[in-house]
Amino acid sequence: MSIEEKVQEYKENLDFFDDELQKYEYLIDLGKKLPDLKEEEKIPTNIVHGCTSQVWLVCQRDNEVLSFRGTSDALIVKGLVFLILDIFSHQSIDTLIETDMDILYELNLSEVITPNRQSGVMGMIKKIKTYAKECKGV
Repeated sequence: MSIEEKVQEYKENLDFFDDELQKYEYLIDLGKKLPDLKEEEKIPTNIVHGCTSQVWLVCQRDNEVLSFRGTSDALIVKGLVFLILDIFSHQSIDTLIETDMDILYELNLSEVITPNRQSGVMGMIKKIKTYAKECKGV
C-alpha cells in the first residue's frame, strides 16, 4: 500500500470520530499495538528530536526498502508513533525521499494534538527522511 493510500485510510478512520476525545482514544489504542523496543535500542542515536516525550526510532533496510520500529514513553505519542511507522514502513528509499506531504494537515491532526506533539510528528518524519537519505548516500 502506498503512503497516500495509508494516509487516506487513517484519515477515514479519524474522520469517523465526532470529537477529540474519541480521536485520542483511537490513537491510544493504536499505541497499544506498538511492540516495545529492546533496551539496547533505546540509545541517543535513535532518539527523535523535537518531541517533548521520549521517542525512539529504529530503521531496518531490506535492499532498497526501509521499515521502521519505534516507541515512546507516553501513551498518546505511542499511537502517533504507530501511525507514522505504519504509513512510512515498507516503502522504497526513493519514495521516502521524494514524499513531501504534510501528514498533520492531511489527517487533520493539527486540530487534535498539541503543538509540541505536532513538532514530535514532524521530528519523526524528518528522521525517517534522514535515514532514507543516508541509505541513498545523499
